[in-house]
Amino acid sequence: MNSTEVSYFTLAAYFHTGVFKYLFFMIVMSLYLLIICANVLLIVVICLNRSLHEPMYLFLCSLFVNELYGSTGLFPFLLVQILSDIHTVSVPFCFLQIFCLYSYACIEFFNLAIMSYDRYLAICYPLQYNIHMTHSRITVLIALTWSYASILCMAPIALIAPLQLCGNILNKVYCDNYYIVKLACVNTTVNNIYGLVATSLTILCAVILILYTYIKILKVCFSGCKQTRQKAISTCTPHLASLLNFSFGAFFEILQSRFDMSNIPNKLRIFLSLYWLTCQPLFNPLLYGLNMSRELANDAGV
Repeated sequence: MNSTEVSYFTLAAYFHTGVFKYLFFMIVMSLYLLIICANVLLIVVICLNRSLHEPMYLFLCSLFVNELYGSTGLFPFLLVQILSDIHTVSVPFCFLQIFCLYSYACIEFFNLAIMSYDRYLAICYPLQYNIHMTHSRITVLIALTWSYASILCMAPIALIAPLQLCGNILNKVYCDNYYIVKLACVNTTVNNIYGLVATSLTILCAVILILYTYIKILKVCFSGCKQTRQKAISTCTPHLASLLNFSFGAFFEILQSRFDMSNIPNKLRIFLSLYWLTCQPLFNPLLYGLNMSRELANDAGV
């Protein structure tokens, strides 16, 4: 097949909105500003309040920083595309966006997995908790989460960069690795295998750790006193809600990338493909912020 030198990609999922594009722009801009304010506020509260300098809140701080990172990889780009009449993106910027969004997803899963391990130690081994969860160990875990996710997400970029492409049209509203792979004129077995292995390992490792920790937590809850059950519910409910919310969005995005979803209306596909990148960064600070305010009120004796 004839390959072409691709310098930009056309994002074909956008549709004509006429004057409503200004309304969509304002909605997306408001959402982005709300995400920034909510996450920055909680990061500042955790940093300034010494009573929150505990492992769980430090992991939360890492989670909120990741929400800002993932949002910045998507929202400014979306805002430009909404106002533009020609929906194109340069190849280098497209690769950068793929790296940002993929690493955001990996960091999110790894962070949630580490937080479940932290809750497991706090509930199942409360007396040994401070021995296991030291500040140096917290630093190592957070650093490993970010560095491993970054390395893991550099490989897809290195694999798609040299590919010869037979087109430049992506049926998405943002850049996606697998959609570029499908444009290749050459054999992409290595890309497909790496994509499946990396995705499976990222999800399975996190899910196995989370399931193991929650099974142990449930055992302690059923055999423990009422106070232990209440503590487990208050600390684990926000984490489970966050995990299920993100997993739903990510699961659909994986299905849409790997399988033919043309029978689903285009607008619904766009909404669901954006859900995991737009809802989670706002959902987490609201969910944990409410829980944090209750705990601060309890500590103050209100």
